[in-house]
Amino acid sequence: MFTGLIQEVGRIAGVRRSGGGADLSVEAPGIGPDAQVGESIAVNGACLTVERADARGFVCHAGAETLARTTVGALAPGSAVNLERALPVGDRLGGHFVQGHVDCVGEIVGRADEGSTVRFAMELPAEFARYVVEKGSIAVDGISLTVTEVAGARFSVAIIPHTLANTTLAAAGRGQRVNIETDILAKYVERLLGRAPESDISPGFLAEHGFI
Repeated sequence: MFTGLIQEVGRIAGVRRSGGGADLSVEAPGIGPDAQVGESIAVNGACLTVERADARGFVCHAGAETLARTTVGALAPGSAVNLERALPVGDRLGGHFVQGHVDCVGEIVGRADEGSTVRFAMELPAEFARYVVEKGSIAVDGISLTVTEVAGARFSVAIIPHTLANTTLAAAGRGQRVNIETDILAKYVERLLGRAPESDISPGFLAEHGFI
C-alpha cells in the first residue's frame, strides 16, 4: 500500500528483457541505500518488487502483465520515474490509499498555466470514467492528485508548485501516456451494489453508514 506522495524522482539506468518481462535498473540514490530485497516500490505508480539494491539504486522485475497494462513497458534508459516505498504501518497518510495496481493507461490531452498552478487535462478509457469524481482522489503515474473537473472520459487536476517540482509532471506535456489508478473505494462500492438481491448491502445501507 502506498500514499501517492512521491519520495524521489529516479532514472532508468538499464532495461533487460527476460522471459516475457523486464528487469529494470533504477538510479535512486535517495531510496537505494535503505531499500530491502523483497520490498515493494511504486515505479510510476506500478508496484514492483526489489530484487537487488545498493547505494546507487535498485533492480526490480516487471512481469508480462505489468508491461502490457502500464507504461512500464515503454521505459528506456534515461527515463525519469516517480518512486515511492510502501507505507509503513503507523505512518501518516498524507495522500490517499494507493495500491500500486494500475487500472489503465490514460493520456495527457492538455496543459495550461494558471497562476502558480498548472492544470492538466487527461483522458482515460471510457470504462474507467465512472470511478472518477470531482474532488475525489486519483493516482497519476503514482502521484496522489485531487480531481478538479470531470467531463465524460476526461478529467482535470491542478498541480501546485511543490508537486510540479518534485515529480515527473514538470516535464509532462500533451500526448504523454500515464498510468492511472482510480480510488479503490469507488470499485468496492460498485462491487457491493452489484451483489445478489439477498445481500444486506443496499444504497440505503451505504448512505446510512456514511459510505455514499
